[in-house]
This record gives sequence, structure tokens and C-alpha cells, in this order.
Amino acid sequence: MVFEYILKESNIDPSEVNIDQSIDFGSTAAAFSGGQGDYTIEFEPGATALESENKGYVVASLGTDSGYVPYTAFSAKKSYIEENEDTIQSFVNALQKGMDFVQNNTPETIASVIAPQFTETDLNTIKTIVTRYYEQDTWKNDLIFEKKSFELLQDILDNAGELSKRAPYEKLVDTSFAENAAK
Repeated sequence: MVFEYILKESNIDPSEVNIDQSIDFGSTAAAFSGGQGDYTIEFEPGATALESENKGYVVASLGTDSGYVPYTAFSAKKSYIEENEDTIQSFVNALQKGMDFVQNNTPETIASVIAPQFTETDLNTIKTIVTRYYEQDTWKNDLIFEKKSFELLQDILDNAGELSKRAPYEKLVDTSFAENAAK
């Protein structure tokens, strides 16, 4: 959906491009390196693996080209939030500490710290990925889910025909915990 949105924003009609969506997402890199398609969309570490094996090159970033799309959001029932404000705030504070760490450290340091979470990926690949994200300004400074990003997400969903009506930001998004954590 993000790719098709970017195409439309670039005045390219996605129906004029042969986009093969029949390939299992986990198999797209193998299909591409096996000769299927001229381009592929890959998450990491797939994109970096294609480059390191000289089977492809990263030519663009959907994240950079689309703007801040909230790929990860945490949701809770209103009743849970009301009954567990301290738990929610502690959770958001911990996430903000992670965001602060990323903002205040080098890609090499970040890669070394997160490497144990990615045992299937060697440290040099992790460094390459983190450096790419760092240079692309992938990570925000805070966790505040801005209205602009909420609207962008809805634009993407609407463009893909997946949204029957737009949702009101003010009724669905509570930024108070993120704002407190950012202080």
C-alpha cells in the first residue's frame, strides 16, 4: 500500500506497473535474486543481504519517500488505560528511553547493543542497516503520534481502497503518555 501510494504521489499509475503480489513476502528476495522482476520491496535484513551478495542495490526507501508512517503503534482499551495509567506510563517511558538512546548514540553503538536480539544477522550487517536508518532519519525523537502521520496513514489506506471512512484523530489517539515521556 505504501509503495502504491508513493507511485500515485509521483504521478505513476500503479495499474500501469506490473506489481506481482502473488509471491510470499518471505520469498521476495529469493524470487528477485532468481531473476523474477526488475525491482523488489524488502524489509531489512533482506535488502542489505541482496546488496552484500551483489544481487541487488537499495535504490530508494519507502519510509523516506512516504513520510513518517506509523508502522508500529500500541493500542489498549480505554478501560484498561483508565485503570492502569501507571503501567501505561512506565511502558511508554521505557520506549522513550530507547528512542533517546538511538538519538544520542552512533550507529555502531546502537548496532552493538541490539545485536543480541538479531542472532541470525552478523554485526556488520546490523551496522549497515542501522547506519542506513540513521542517515535516513528513520527514527523520530519521540513517540508522539502526530495528527499529520495519522492523516498520512489514512491517506495510504484510503488510496488502497481499504478505508470505508476516515477516523477522527482526536477520538482515537491519546498522546498524553508520549508527551509526558518526552519531557
